[in-house]
Amino acid sequence: MLGTLRFRLTALFLLVVLVFGLVSMAFALRLFQDVTRSESVSELKREAAGLADLYAESALRSSDEGARAPEFAAKNLELATGDELYYVGASLFPGQRFGLTRLTREALGGTQLDPERVVTFEFTPPGEGRLLLAAAQPVQLQRGTEPFGWLVVAKPVTELREQWVTLLERLALALAVGIVLGAALFWWLSRRLTEPVRALTRATQAVAAGRYDVAIPESKGGDEIALLTDRFRSMVAKLAEAEQLKRSFLMSVSHELRTPLTAIRGHVEALREGIVTEPDQVQGSLDIVAAETDRLERLVGDVLDLAKLQAHRFTVRHEEVDLGRVLDHAHGAFAEEARRREIDYRVQADGEPPVIVSDGDRVLQVISNLLSNAFRWTPDGGRVDLELAAANGAVRVDVVDSGPGVPARDRERIFEPFISQDVDGTGLGLPIARELAMALGGRVELSSEPGRGSRFRLVLPAGSVSELSRRA
Repeated sequence: MLGTLRFRLTALFLLVVLVFGLVSMAFALRLFQDVTRSESVSELKREAAGLADLYAESALRSSDEGARAPEFAAKNLELATGDELYYVGASLFPGQRFGLTRLTREALGGTQLDPERVVTFEFTPPGEGRLLLAAAQPVQLQRGTEPFGWLVVAKPVTELREQWVTLLERLALALAVGIVLGAALFWWLSRRLTEPVRALTRATQAVAAGRYDVAIPESKGGDEIALLTDRFRSMVAKLAEAEQLKRSFLMSVSHELRTPLTAIRGHVEALREGIVTEPDQVQGSLDIVAAETDRLERLVGDVLDLAKLQAHRFTVRHEEVDLGRVLDHAHGAFAEEARRREIDYRVQADGEPPVIVSDGDRVLQVISNLLSNAFRWTPDGGRVDLELAAANGAVRVDVVDSGPGVPARDRERIFEPFISQDVDGTGLGLPIARELAMALGGRVELSSEPGRGSRFRLVLPAGSVSELSRRA
């Protein structure tokens, strides 16, 4: 659970939310501190200025009219404003008490009072442990004269801190609620995000166990997960196809190997047990064993060649190849069989045989496989033509036979391994020819009409000698 992608995504999301929330809280708290302090200072200044004017007027009236000092006004003013009032300097009402707590300059903690303007500062009153934020306004009986003293309006700094703590508690509560709601929402969203990945994980486990019929969810949208799902589905389909081809290949190889081995074992046991004793019968059995051994050897060689080609472990040389000599060699290899079976066997070349850059042995192997297929299906007394032509940067070698032809439905199947109706063949000649042609950069084409023979065409690029020197 803790190591799942869903949990890590949710944890990462909450961590990001927490970091940004804490940073936002710090900025908000700092801004609130600055604002509240600035507002408190402004309020203290206004109150100090107003109260200083009020006490200056009272002092003038007391001096001119002999009125008593406002002894109880200070307490009422403190109750009304919620602040504390102090006075520094000479008495405004000589010989009278006027209700303000008087302080010395030393009690202000070294603050320098300005006779012209209000001054803000922090101090601790004598005998108390509280820190106060204060504003000192000079009290002038007449403008432009020296002040009698300074009226100090103060409030405890703890009041500001209580506001900050209250804000911090509310911000913390909002952050906690936001994290809980965000966690629930992202946990739900993460399930939708990671469910395709979990489905792919289950599918990969099934594929790793050899099951290719696993259900892969359909991809929605065009994001990376949808693309991954599509690619994985294609990969599984190709793996399933490859696995099916491998099984079919192994079954076909087993079947093809079992046939000659069964024949060889039967004749060897007959010879060993003395069932066959006549010299003619013994020679016949030995001939069959030799023929089946040759067939088995050809089959193994063809299987190895096809496996190398399909695994792309086949080396192709680049050399000058005289197609005239290659065709003569291929023609000569089947000349005796053509004579023996009275087949009209001809070679036709359109102009001077070209020289191409390719692998001569592999070109000869492709042509020989096509000729072997043609002679296998051409009846005695029939016709096989070997034609050579060059045009448009390519050379064409056609093998034309007068056999039964290939139905349209079988024209692709005959190039698959072990698809052959000839009991004497391996069913690998044409597949090897096509794979070799592709390895040489060419292709094998087929045109056929049932009852009128077939034309197999090898098409190769007509590389020049200069290309050979560049490759070298």
